[in-house]
Amino acid sequence: MSEFNDSNEIFSKRVKAGKRTYFFDVKETKSGEYYLTLTESKKRFDGESGKFFFEKHKIFFYKEDFGKIRKGLNEALDYIQEHQGFDENYDRYENSDYKED
Repeated sequence: MSEFNDSNEIFSKRVKAGKRTYFFDVKETKSGEYYLTLTESKKRFDGESGKFFFEKHKIFFYKEDFGKIRKGLNEALDYIQEHQGFDENYDRYENSDYKED
C-alpha cells in the first residue's frame, strides 16, 4: 500500500481560470510529512458516450524539493514578466467564469 493517501488532505485551494480549474492540495503522509499536489482539471466532451467528463493531470511536489521548485517557478515567471509582461487579472477572463476562490 502506498504511503500517500488522498484522504489525508490538510489544505486545499481551488483556482478557476476560464475552462480550467487548478487545485493546490497539501496532504500528509502516514509519517506526518506534508507534500503538495497540483491538479489541472478540464471539462471535456466524449463524443461516443455523449457525456461530459473531467480530464485531470496531477503533479506531486515533495518537501525536500520545495526550495528548488519555488526558485524555478519564480525565475520562469520573472522571465515572462520581463519579456512580455502579464497582468494578474488577465483580460481574457473578464467575461468568463474566471474566479479565484
